[in-house]
Amino acid sequence: MTYGLIVLPFAAVTVIAVLFTLRRPRFGRRMAASGIAAAVVVVLTAVFDNVMIAADLFSYPPDQISGVRIGLAPIEDFSYAVCAAFLVPAVFTLLPSRRVPPAEERS
Repeated sequence: MTYGLIVLPFAAVTVIAVLFTLRRPRFGRRMAASGIAAAVVVVLTAVFDNVMIAADLFSYPPDQISGVRIGLAPIEDFSYAVCAAFLVPAVFTLLPSRRVPPAEERS
C-alpha cells in the first residue's frame, strides 16, 4: 500500500465533514481561517520534515510515494497537515453547543 492510498480515507473524511458544515454559520470565515492555518502548517511541515529527513531520522521507500517532493519531503506527507487544518474546525462545528445561557435565561 502506498502513502497516497493511506491518505485517501483521511481526505474523504475531511471532505465529508467540511461538506456537513456547509450550511452552518460563518462557513466562509471558517474556510478562510482553515486555509491560513493549512498554509502555516504546510510551511512548518516543509521545514521540519526536510530537516528530519536530511538528518536521516526517517526515510520513505521510493516505490511507496508519488515521487513529487517539496525539498526532501514527499507531497503525501503534507496531506495530513492540510486535512487536520480543515477537519478539526469542521468537527468542532458539528459538535453540540456547550454554551451556558446567561443568568437571566436560566431562571
